[in-house]
Amino acid sequence: MKSKKMIIATMVFGMAVTGSAGVYAGTNLQKISAYLNHSIGFKVNGAAYTPVDNNGKKLAPITYNDTTYLPVRAMADALKVPVTFDPSTNQVVLGSGAGTTTPGNGSAVTLAAVQYSAAQKEAITKAFSAFQGFETAYAPLQMTSGDSFQKVAGGSDGVRFLFSHMSVDISPRDYAYEYDGTTVKLSTGAAGKWYTPSDIPMLTFKLDDRYVTLSSPDKTLSKAQLEQVAAGVAKLSK
Repeated sequence: MKSKKMIIATMVFGMAVTGSAGVYAGTNLQKISAYLNHSIGFKVNGAAYTPVDNNGKKLAPITYNDTTYLPVRAMADALKVPVTFDPSTNQVVLGSGAGTTTPGNGSAVTLAAVQYSAAQKEAITKAFSAFQGFETAYAPLQMTSGDSFQKVAGGSDGVRFLFSHMSVDISPRDYAYEYDGTTVKLSTGAAGKWYTPSDIPMLTFKLDDRYVTLSSPDKTLSKAQLEQVAAGVAKLSK
């Protein structure tokens, strides 16, 4: 039992220091001196396993104060354990009992943290800086499990985030008002509106001084999935 508790604790810490720190509040970060331990190998159910990040880059355990910390997302994926990050509470959630939601059809919506690189954060900040009075950068901080961030682009009236299976537009203008639709309440308490200007349903809601619109151009994601992703759109930490 002691070893099991140790593994869970170290996995959580491992996520905080191996790529997801960008989504945490900076006021609670503590600088440490640690070592990447490349001498440790992995086996999962008897087979050799190499943990990698979302870009396929090999990950190494971290050794700190005689304790080894593992990359939580890679290990959770290998062990088939759902892992999500809730940006509203700054909590890493392991397992299916929490961190997932159940739509009306009974299937679970599993979310994953979006891990923006330094270059991607710079591109996002630059895209927002082109708009006077709209310079504060916002971004989706979570996505459905299995999706991946592709690029960000600034347009004439806002900033668009493109993922493999969804599009997120953040604009100072509300383009949903002219369409009939259905009002929904997001988990954050914000009121959203579903409408279909073409053949692709879109969800728009107001966030502070801007409007966020989500859709799934390839129609892979359900409305329930997009509503959960919407709850994770927030200011982008540096």
